[in-house]
Amino acid sequence: MIEDEEQQQNGEQAPEEQPEGTPEEQQAEEQESPEEAPPSEGGSPERGEGEGEPPEEALAEDAATEADTPTEVEPPAAAAESTASGADGGRGEDGSSGDARKKEEVVPGAELDPIAIEPERELDAEERARREAEEEERLRRERELIGDVDEEVSPVAAKPAKLEGDASYAATGKRKSSVARVILRQGSGSIEVNKRTLEEYFPRSYLQSVAKQPLTQTGYEGNVDVRVRVHGGGISGQAAAVRHGIARALTEVDPALRPELKRRGMLTRDARVKERRKAGLKKARKRPQFSKR
Repeated sequence: MIEDEEQQQNGEQAPEEQPEGTPEEQQAEEQESPEEAPPSEGGSPERGEGEGEPPEEALAEDAATEADTPTEVEPPAAAAESTASGADGGRGEDGSSGDARKKEEVVPGAELDPIAIEPERELDAEERARREAEEEERLRRERELIGDVDEEVSPVAAKPAKLEGDASYAATGKRKSSVARVILRQGSGSIEVNKRTLEEYFPRSYLQSVAKQPLTQTGYEGNVDVRVRVHGGGISGQAAAVRHGIARALTEVDPALRPELKRRGMLTRDARVKERRKAGLKKARKRPQFSKR
């Protein structure tokens, strides 16, 4: 029984395995029967849209596919430039580009507020005298470097008055907390401050020029001897006090010098002093740092 079943199975499978004809006959049948083309994506063989599409339709489909795909986003600056160039057509009526016209239209600094220029304040007598002393010292140094000594500043007094043999003129000068007592006598122009020479007591050339300023501008620099006793304050305040005292003493020698010395601020007592410290503050107006916690 088993053998019969195996033979039946072999008999059923055998026709399927054996080819219906010879290889030459099968090849001839394949050549005679036309191959069926697979239906294309754009249409069906029933409508006649057969094996290929025209090139125009293929290009249209490619363009539609590219439009559906996401493109890279342009930066805002590039998009604005492309929009402006597209709107202007790349060139204006006069032949200039859109970017050039835009730069010409925008004025640099137009959005800034105008700067208010404050009027120049008028200098007081003390500041004017200080600047004159600095200018005289600068001119003197330039003349020394160049070697030109002929050109000199004309003094206030055209002809200095001559002092009597034993006459002396005393005056007091003040600046800040410094007090200088000055005595003028006829002499060769030596200046002594607290029993020391002017150059030794005031080592800075600027302070020396400040102290000698009344004598230099009136022409009495080489005609009188000056003896000064000064105390209090610092070295800068003492130099200004000596100048104040010498100017006052010169008005005693020659009263005609008073208007010019007054105009230059040498006879005015400078009342500016350091402001006193207040209770609860570190200095006159400086407060301690505020701590919230």
